[in-house]
Amino acid sequence: MGRFASTASLYEHLRPPYPSEFFRCVAHKLGLNKQSSLIDLGTGPGLLALGFGPYVGRVVGVDPEPAMLDAARHAAAGAGRYLTLIEGKAETLAADIGSFDVVTIGRALHWMDRDLTLALLERLVAPDGALAICASFSATDGRNPWLDGYNEIRRRWSPAQLWEEAGRGTRTHRDLPAFFRGSSFQLTKLVTVETSHLVGLHDLAKRTLTYSSSSPDALGENVEAMLRDVGNHLVSFSRDGAIPETIISTAQIVKH
Repeated sequence: MGRFASTASLYEHLRPPYPSEFFRCVAHKLGLNKQSSLIDLGTGPGLLALGFGPYVGRVVGVDPEPAMLDAARHAAAGAGRYLTLIEGKAETLAADIGSFDVVTIGRALHWMDRDLTLALLERLVAPDGALAICASFSATDGRNPWLDGYNEIRRRWSPAQLWEEAGRGTRTHRDLPAFFRGSSFQLTKLVTVETSHLVGLHDLAKRTLTYSSSSPDALGENVEAMLRDVGNHLVSFSRDGAIPETIISTAQIVKH
């Protein structure tokens, strides 16, 4: 069982969402249309694959975790959409899969082997195509005053080794110039969309369980204790059980 198996049922609904205007804006920047093809690497429950679905003609999602693919399949059925889903690591995709107009990667780049991934992208991204590395996260500039304490509680309950791995992964995900240095790819436009919404206190507390370092599998018998700890922290920031959250959604466009 993979490290995200125990998070699949929560991930889709509790992680900071990608708003519809994000997909619309990125699709416009890339000039997507119904003749365009897209492959989403590390698709998880299919958030990017389904979000970009209305703007392209063919969508493929790849993920090594069967539970995540089940969640993507269920979400696609609920949305009346069709996805081609492939179980496995992106780096091991068959050579005959062809190339795509758009390759998307969400919160997955730091789990991928750099050299193998760069070689894969060389053949996956069509000559006039693009890679879009996407993220959606709580703003860290003070507009979410509950966030620092929230992350500190997560760190305190997480096994030290997993927390350190997550930290290294975050740095890798953000240091994209270093990731692509020496390759044929160049970072071009950065698309940024900011939104605000209200999130339920209990949903925000349970979001902690969607991270590999504080997943139910990682925490074991400490799940309920951590949720109580997080909930007690969040109470002072809530009104009628809801907490304001400012979300930043980004897509770094990368081209040959």
